[in-house]
Amino acid sequence: MTKHKLILLRHGEGAWNKENRFCSWVDQKLSSNGIQEARNCGKHLKVLGIEFDLVFTSILSRSIQTAWLVLEEMGQEWVPTESSWRLNERHYGALIGLNRAEMALNHGEEQVKIWRRSYDVAPPPITELHPYYNEIYRDRRYKCCDVSQDKLPKAESLKEVLDRLLPYWNDRIAPEVKNGKTILISAHGNSTRALLKHLEGISDEDIANVTLPTGVPVLLELDENLCPIGRHQFLGDQEAIQAAIKKVEDQGKVQPAAK
Repeated sequence: MTKHKLILLRHGEGAWNKENRFCSWVDQKLSSNGIQEARNCGKHLKVLGIEFDLVFTSILSRSIQTAWLVLEEMGQEWVPTESSWRLNERHYGALIGLNRAEMALNHGEEQVKIWRRSYDVAPPPITELHPYYNEIYRDRRYKCCDVSQDKLPKAESLKEVLDRLLPYWNDRIAPEVKNGKTILISAHGNSTRALLKHLEGISDEDIANVTLPTGVPVLLELDENLCPIGRHQFLGDQEAIQAAIKKVEDQGKVQPAAK
């Protein structure tokens, strides 16, 4: 049986991840911890003997920077890299910049979980009055998109993330995987969750329980039809990964100091 390897990676920790804020489309670099996460990821993949043929990223700096650091640690800086807005993080609309724990205190943990994890519920849309509206929509990187600027989302459910991601997967990435290339997709928590849902056939309900920590590579082995051979695997120290997953899950809960 033909096995195609696909590595999915949520970028390393960014400044707003550290501050527990909804990051979304606001651009930011990695924190010092995020830089180390990316380097550790590259070191681990190198030990595993993985050799990439092609790398895909979003057009957000934390995604691109993570890919650079991973490739540098692997001694594979020469591997071609391609970026697309279709791999961007989910657009969190009016929630952008807000602290998740404070939102849980004000709106309840269940509502925050729905906004963060549900499949088909979008948060309230961003408006021109939002403090980060101009930073996003006047950014020239979106003038180069394969969609007109007025069609860019103002908020997204995970379903809508998958809808805008799938054309890029089907037309650009999937053919490369089928051709036998080993691919790294350095993206974001929700764009990666959406792709996992599609490839593994995860139900609308169960996808809410899929958590991806920053800087941890996920291995998918696919057959010639790009159907998964078994479940996805987190690569690395499993105890540390489970602790990182719990940390992400706790971000949307009321913190003791906030009570």
